[in-house]
Amino acid sequence: MLKLPEPAELITAGDKEILVVTNADLRESANVPCWPVYQSFSEALEKELNAQGYKMKRTHPYHEDRKHGFISSQKEGSELFSRIDPDAPLIVLLTAWQYSHHIAPSLAKHRGPILLMANFDGTWPGLVGMLCMAGTLTSLGVSYSRLWSEKCEDDFFKQGLATWLKDGKLEQDTSYLSDVTADHPLMKSDAGQDGVKVGEYILKHKAILGLHDTFCMGMMNGFFPVKALTDIGMPLESLSQSALLVEMEKVPAEMREACLKFYEDRGMQFQWGRDSATELTREQVLEQCAMMIAMARIVTRFGLTAVGVQYQQGLKDCCAASDFAEGAIGSTERFPIPDEDGSIIAEGKPIPCINEVDMGTAVPQAMLFRLLDAMGLPSETTLHDVRWGSEYEGTFYWDFEISGAVPFEHIKGGIAGAKGYRQPAMFFPKGGSTIAGQGKAGTFIWARAHYEGTDVFMHIGTGMAHELPEAEWTRRSQATNPEWPLMNATLDGMGRDDLMAGHQSNHITIAYVPEDKLSYVLKAFVAQALTQGIKVKIAGTAKDML
Repeated sequence: MLKLPEPAELITAGDKEILVVTNADLRESANVPCWPVYQSFSEALEKELNAQGYKMKRTHPYHEDRKHGFISSQKEGSELFSRIDPDAPLIVLLTAWQYSHHIAPSLAKHRGPILLMANFDGTWPGLVGMLCMAGTLTSLGVSYSRLWSEKCEDDFFKQGLATWLKDGKLEQDTSYLSDVTADHPLMKSDAGQDGVKVGEYILKHKAILGLHDTFCMGMMNGFFPVKALTDIGMPLESLSQSALLVEMEKVPAEMREACLKFYEDRGMQFQWGRDSATELTREQVLEQCAMMIAMARIVTRFGLTAVGVQYQQGLKDCCAASDFAEGAIGSTERFPIPDEDGSIIAEGKPIPCINEVDMGTAVPQAMLFRLLDAMGLPSETTLHDVRWGSEYEGTFYWDFEISGAVPFEHIKGGIAGAKGYRQPAMFFPKGGSTIAGQGKAGTFIWARAHYEGTDVFMHIGTGMAHELPEAEWTRRSQATNPEWPLMNATLDGMGRDDLMAGHQSNHITIAYVPEDKLSYVLKAFVAQALTQGIKVKIAGTAKDML
């Protein structure tokens, strides 16, 4: 006789009642300080719902013992959604970083209207979590709407909420994106033909993406199907972080010391302390030097075009954070790393480093590296979090900020302009240095890949990095994470709400390109992507360069 557990009582929505869930981090050390912000924003949302004649029904409680009420595991999310009426209208309220896999598999089976609602805040970036969840649901083929606000008081928010409550959906304006097809005239231009050649080279010779463990921090949108990568000539080499630890042990102490001296001699400003539990120590950075050397040797062993290490989870309990290693290995000016036979690995070239093993940035990073290197142009690449943004003297500037390190060439002043801070102890018990600094001014290409089914899509655009006055840059840095590198940018032909409406990730890939070469490189990159079978959408006024 079949016997299954008795189902729990169903959580339903009454007349003009909206169910609300909130998702957050796996780490309780992150969830506890984020909870008061959720409470404040939740109350603001509830006030507006009431003003529009609706009631908010929270589906899960505050936990006194945990000091928060977030969903903080897939187990917890699955159990909750097993009790939620699948046809009820649902708001997913996000006011912090969140692990999408906690609830995305359940949202994929939810039949009622879904609204992803985020606060737009630098210190408590629900907008980052919302963009990650949006990209995840897009890749899963789930219908959803998205909305964001600073204080739930603006007309954009109020009108958007009213539309979703009335129609069960809210379609944001994504007209800033334009399709580019393989029959576009640019394909026959000199730049286009260069791009075709690079794309064909990758399809023939492959660009192997070597990632030490995957599925980082709940980013389902950063984990691509094997077929999707195979079809575009960029197969995955799946590596283990345990193998990286073994390789690090082989690096002798004198080589670690020589590596650290290389950066100190060039002026990097490490913020040294003595208490390893809360401060940055030499031992931590020496371990990071060993990691960089180990990563480079693995690159040659497996013939990788790019390499990445999963952020935080796993390694954080074993060794210092990967940040310094990631930024340094992705730089052209780099400690000369000897392979085991004595030859210098990738001398004079960056090794693209895939922060947070995000395949959606691995694809454009590896592609841009190959293209720019072939053209004899600077080929350092990085990803950034779409962290925040605000106006300064009438212009909206994005704050792009990766959580630890960028190539030194992306920082004002290079190595001498970089500071090394200890990663926060609440996330990294073993410490480790970041590579922090102000993003240098210049023009750039940005991109992001995502998948739908097994098809790979890429949004491509152009922008400008700005060196804002020190006081303004410091204000923004202090409002986010001052331990991390911060780029202030404008995106050509796009405002804040354009990117929020259509971007399919919490990440964006950046490669600086000289202004006089920008149009040529853009054409070549689009042609390269189309040649590799990627579906391209050009963003903003970048289309005018084609």
